[in-house]
Amino acid sequence: MTPHHGDAPPSPAPLSPGQDARAPRLLRHSHGVLSLERPKVMGILNITPDSFSDGGRFLARDDALSSARRMIAHGVDVIDVGAESTRPNAEPVPADEEWRRLAPVLAEVIALGAPVSIDTYKADIAEKACALGAVIVNDVWGLQKDPAMAETVAASGAAVIMMHNRERADPDIDILADIDRSFERSMELAARAGIPAERQMLDPGIGFGKTQDQSYKVVNRLEHFSRHGLPLLVGASRKRLIGAVLDVDTEDRLYGSLALHTIAFLKGAAMVRVHNVQPHVDAARIAHATMSEHVG
Repeated sequence: MTPHHGDAPPSPAPLSPGQDARAPRLLRHSHGVLSLERPKVMGILNITPDSFSDGGRFLARDDALSSARRMIAHGVDVIDVGAESTRPNAEPVPADEEWRRLAPVLAEVIALGAPVSIDTYKADIAEKACALGAVIVNDVWGLQKDPAMAETVAASGAAVIMMHNRERADPDIDILADIDRSFERSMELAARAGIPAERQMLDPGIGFGKTQDQSYKVVNRLEHFSRHGLPLLVGASRKRLIGAVLDVDTEDRLYGSLALHTIAFLKGAAMVRVHNVQPHVDAARIAHATMSEHVG
């Protein structure tokens, strides 16, 4: 476990161009506080047979634990564990099957010591995962899919990441306005359930219900979302919008992912969600040095 996990926030660093002084510089959760004074890296651990990038690779318990240990050794800040693919056209997974995949792995990943996020939009899964020690719920439907999710998160004490999503892309809409409306609804649901702002984070949902051009617009205009007063997560790792520009297969999208996530950091993202942890930890450190104009 890296020394900064759970540390009290240090003295405030200079704001990056996209950060809002009103946004919490931390993410409070049931087991402590994750400081957001420096850019953070969330590592993806998919316990699924069909994820678009590494589906099936870490389905076996030992492989999943090996991957989690490697992320921790490389300086990951949060490990995001999921057992249902959210790639386009993926088949929905019933809650009992989702838990069957998670149960043999989740407690042991949590026991490794890094903060663990559960990637699910189902309240039942979130409740069970948080009972085992997951400290963040990463909901790709922003508390808007399962009516019980907001109250479940509130009762658990976990933090919540609320993502913008759409059933399908519409090239004719104002995507920034659509995301604003969705964020406002998610924040309303969180507040009504009693989840304080210091336990909330927003994700504009790169590649989810958006055209590729819309996704690039969202990254380029990331500062726009500082108006909501919450920290932002961006997850573009290996996605099709990178392949569309570089004309490379999924496994060859590391450099494009690094470029897009570094841009996101410079535009105010507090955290990025990635497959390749070590290079992104390096990128986060360089981004921080640049924004703070200091090597320390």
